[in-house]
Amino acid sequence: MSQIIKFDRWYEPAKENRCIHLYLPDGYDQSEERYPVIYMFDGHNLFYDEDASFGKSWGLKNFLDQWPKKMIVVGMECSHTGNDRLKEYSPYRIYARMFGSITGIGDLTMQWIVNEVKPYIDSNYRTWSHREATAIGGSSMGGMMALYAILKYNHVFSKSACVSPAVGFAMRDFRKEVKLSNLNPDTRIFFSWGTHEWKKSDLPMTRNIMELESLVQEKGASTWLYHQQGGRHCEADWEIQIPTWMQFLWG
Repeated sequence: MSQIIKFDRWYEPAKENRCIHLYLPDGYDQSEERYPVIYMFDGHNLFYDEDASFGKSWGLKNFLDQWPKKMIVVGMECSHTGNDRLKEYSPYRIYARMFGSITGIGDLTMQWIVNEVKPYIDSNYRTWSHREATAIGGSSMGGMMALYAILKYNHVFSKSACVSPAVGFAMRDFRKEVKLSNLNPDTRIFFSWGTHEWKKSDLPMTRNIMELESLVQEKGASTWLYHQQGGRHCEADWEIQIPTWMQFLWG
C-alpha cells in the first residue's frame, strides 16, 4: 500500500517550518528498489481533500496508486498567511490590481528545494537522484515556479509540469530567462491552460504560453501544449490533466 508521510523542514527565507507531503509508492517498504522523484508546489493540495485549501485536491494519490510507473512525490507546502504564497512562489517582482506589488523570493525558494529539500530526500529515501529521474511541477504560481525551475536549474530537473502557469505577471522576465537558459536537449516541458480560467477571454494566456513554448523549443526542449476545453483555474480540472502530463514527462 502506498503511503503519505508528513514532516516539517525548515524554510530559512521565512524562518519557519514548511510541511512536506511525501508520497511513497506501494511496495516501498518491501523492496530495495529506487524511484524517480517529482517535486511539486502546494503540497497540501495534491493528495487529500481534507488538506486542500479549497476542499478539493488533485487526487494525485489515487492516480499514482493505479499508474504502472512507480515514483516518489515530494509535495512542498507554502505559507498560508496573506500574500506570502505569492512572494514565495514568484522569482520576480510582480504587480496586479488584486494584490498590488510583490517582491518575489522565488529563487530563494528554489535554492531551498535544491540545496536543502532534495539532498534530504535523496539521503533518507531510495531515490534516483540524477536529473534524468528528477522532475518538478505545479499550478498557477506553482506552475510559474515550475517553469522558472526548469530554466534556471536545468542541471537538477529534466522535466517540468507547468499547469495553468501564472506567467502573465512576468512575461518580460521570462523572455530574458529563456534567453539566458542552457537547456539540455532531453528537457521536457508541459504547458496547460483552460478555456474558462478567466472571466473575459483566454486569449492573453494562450498567446503567452504559445510564445514561451516557441522560445523553449528554440532552445531545444520538447514541449506539450494542453488547452483544456471548459477548464477552470481549480484543482478539480487540474486533476483531469494528470494522465496527460505524467505520460508526456515520463513516457
